[in-house]
Amino acid sequence: MAAPNHRPSGREYLTLKSIAGPLLVVEGVQGVGYGESVEVTFGDGSRKMGRVLAVGRQEAVIELFGETMGLSLNKTQVRFVGSPLMVPVSEDLLGRIFDGLGQPRDGGPPPVGETTRNINGQPINPTARTYPQEVIQTGISAIDGMNTLVRGQKLPIFAMSGLPHHELAAQIVRQARLPREEEGFAIVFAAMGVQHDIAGLFRQSFEASGVLNNVVMFLNLADDPAIERLITPRLALTVAEYLAFEKGRHILVVLTDMTNYCEALREVASSKGEVPSRKGYPGYLYSDLAALYERAGKIVTSGGSITQLPILTMPNDDITHPIPDLTGYITEGQIVLDRALHQRGIYPPINVLPSLSRLMSDSIGANRTRDDHAHVASQLYAAYARVQRIQALTNIIGEDSLSPPDRQILKFGRAFEEQFIRQGQDENRDLILTLDLAWKVLRELSRSELTRVTAEEISTFWEVG
Repeated sequence: MAAPNHRPSGREYLTLKSIAGPLLVVEGVQGVGYGESVEVTFGDGSRKMGRVLAVGRQEAVIELFGETMGLSLNKTQVRFVGSPLMVPVSEDLLGRIFDGLGQPRDGGPPPVGETTRNINGQPINPTARTYPQEVIQTGISAIDGMNTLVRGQKLPIFAMSGLPHHELAAQIVRQARLPREEEGFAIVFAAMGVQHDIAGLFRQSFEASGVLNNVVMFLNLADDPAIERLITPRLALTVAEYLAFEKGRHILVVLTDMTNYCEALREVASSKGEVPSRKGYPGYLYSDLAALYERAGKIVTSGGSITQLPILTMPNDDITHPIPDLTGYITEGQIVLDRALHQRGIYPPINVLPSLSRLMSDSIGANRTRDDHAHVASQLYAAYARVQRIQALTNIIGEDSLSPPDRQILKFGRAFEEQFIRQGQDENRDLILTLDLAWKVLRELSRSELTRVTAEEISTFWEVG
């Protein structure tokens, strides 16, 4: 799929200067540009693609998309194509499964696109962007009710090792939809460095639920060359841009696991001999991630949108690690999965207190979700935060020593976790059901505790329950 325009360039070289991991060095080159696509022919006649990673006065460094086993310094032909890496795009890609470089994994023929697009995308004029204000329903109460996902938003999921973030990603893909529109919604799913059983989980889940026909899948497996992981999200986002900005579709892009992507970036930087920055990652990690995340949004010239849901595992459960830290600077909030909730058997283990959707407040309420949405979410936050404070006190003095109001708050906390946050992996709740559940658990509180909702809302949703 990721294939350049094979126009004659006349720039062919028959020998290599050196081979270092996935990097090839060709000397004596002229007229070669950064990011240019390269075709490498092995001694046995097989071919692999690559791209120019660095250019000097007399030599160029190429990153090869694949293994370098079998390459020799004097029996390798390198052809510089004269254009960046291109990808064929069309609506026929929906329902297809590809590898990390865009080659079919589903047994189907190579895609024939309506046109080709540069995998690096086109810069969006900031003045052409419009403010995201329409929600995407995921069917998951902890997200829809308290950290609402908005069309055109970048909302990452921060997970810890061993938590069910793969299952959560699959559930979101199966259930995501537009609350008010049934047509024009599609999903682009890209997995980087996932194990074979996880890739099988995704594929089986999408096929069994029938959503695969509305999904474009890119699967880079754990035993695929790490260098491919740098291309996989760019292929996915290029396809998403075509479907959104040229075909007017609303696209949800799910990228998992961005930690594997960053590890591949660190590996390539180390192979180049670059001076490492925090935790050994290259100093341009921020700008590289921004180049991916900022390809989300809405523009005035198109009726479509791109919403990103990047998923990453936090090394050592450290939210200050460079990957989640820099991701948080670029994106508009985060969904945080919690190990303590998972250990208590609660799925999805979303800790709503450190979670945040910065675009939620302008995208919910009357004529969007429901009039009471903002106030009831705020009330849940306030009450659950108090639960945490009382729970900390309980660990010291015991629950029997608490006052009746404090014990009532703890009862609310248990109801909130068991009835609102907890839901089945195949349980799809619409927004109205989620908000009704919110009021149901709030009834565990006394009337005097309801300080964030209006009297009218109480008479409508609380007292009638």
